[in-house]
Amino acid sequence: MRAGSFGQLTQDKENTTQVTFHYVEGQTETFTIPMPAQEFQEEVLHLLNQPWLTFHLVDQTVFICTARLVKVEVKPAIPQLQGQGIFPNSLRVSTMQRAAAGRLSMS
Repeated sequence: MRAGSFGQLTQDKENTTQVTFHYVEGQTETFTIPMPAQEFQEEVLHLLNQPWLTFHLVDQTVFICTARLVKVEVKPAIPQLQGQGIFPNSLRVSTMQRAAAGRLSMS
């Protein structure tokens, strides 16, 4: 990563992973980690079993209590994860898609 104008960071997308945490209270928080998705996938299940995760940012350190998480999203996708409880080739269905499907079935 290198600093760009106005303090923004520019990243090599192939060597970074974006992780979004969704908390039980409804908030979300996204972090970019300087780690390729392939490397992150090797750690992700172990990390989620930890009681706390620590993220060192440029200006602060953030601690996340994994017990307060209801969902974690990772980009890019890591389809190499396999095993019990992992569903390959899944699709997310949006509210608009469900509504459209409902209207089609009523016709």
